[in-house]
Order: sequence, then C-alpha cells, then structure tokens
Amino acid sequence: MRHGKKVNHLGRTDSHRKAMLANMATSLIKHKRIITTLAKAKALRQYVEPLITKSKNDTTHSRRTVFAYLKDKDAVTLLFREISEKVANRPGGYTRIIKMENRLGDNAEMAFIELVDYNEVYGKTVQAEKKTTRRRGGAKKKATAEAAPVEEIVAAEEVAVEEVEATPAVEETPATEESSEEKKD
Repeated sequence: MRHGKKVNHLGRTDSHRKAMLANMATSLIKHKRIITTLAKAKALRQYVEPLITKSKNDTTHSRRTVFAYLKDKDAVTLLFREISEKVANRPGGYTRIIKMENRLGDNAEMAFIELVDYNEVYGKTVQAEKKTTRRRGGAKKKATAEAAPVEEIVAAEEVAVEEVEATPAVEETPATEESSEEKKD
C-alpha cells in the first residue's frame, strides 16, 4: 500500500522519472506552455514551482541548485532573467493546468500546463469582468436597481424637451423674412 507516499512514480524508475521531469521543466521554461498527460502535468507542477520560487533570489547558490535540477544552462538563464522578473510579486501558483480532450490512441487524460503570467487570454480582460452569483433573490433587486436610473434619465429627457419647446422660435422667423425681402429689392 502507498500510505503517506505523495510522489507519483508515473510507472518509471527514479532516474527515468527525474530525467523526464527535468526535460519537461526545461521545455516549459523555454516554450511557456506544453501539452502532456494530466498525471505528468500535476507531477511537473510540483517539480517546477519550487524552482521558480528559488529563481526570485538571484544568487550563485540558487542558480547552481536550479541547474542541478534542470541540467540546461539556457533554461536556467531564461528562468533567472525573464521569468523571475514576471513572477517577482506573485506569492505562488506560477503554473496553470487546463484539461483537454482525451488522447485518441489510448484515451489518456490530456492537459496543457502553462506559466500563468505568459497567457494573454486570461490576463486583464477576465479580471475586469464582473463576477455574478446565481442567487434567487438577486435578480429582483438588480432589476429594480437598473430601472430606477432609467426612469430618472427618461424624466430628465422629458424636461429637456419641454424646455426646447418653450423657447420662442418666432425670433428666428422674422429675421429670415427680412433677409428674403432684402434679396428681392
């Protein structure tokens, strides 16, 4: 039994699993998003998020520690230069896993894992939208709240129309008649 054992072995030996996760982490850092199975994506999240946290502190020791995991100099450089600047004020949760359709060949659950700060779709537009709730009584309150300002606007427009009608339009007519008489002479 697996009581208290939190590591998903993914059906591989220890050395094979570590090499696979290092390669996947390198690909994630270089490409910002990769498609893989759901189990591998969850294992990769546990593997790569501590490395991103370590990259916030740019010291020689943290670079060597991250290099021991990734084993790729370009990925370490990219992580410490570019990615650490984007995630500097984020307290955690650097990756996002989104489930996809199952794979056609073996019906495996597929997902893509991405770095959160590099996705433009889920960026500022989603945060600007108003969050709605599905409560029963909320629709009545919302309808009355929206109806009141509309009634005020309609009343204000009626007052403006009455003021326009009350202004004398007769002053303009004699001036145009005088100008037409001058043209005839």
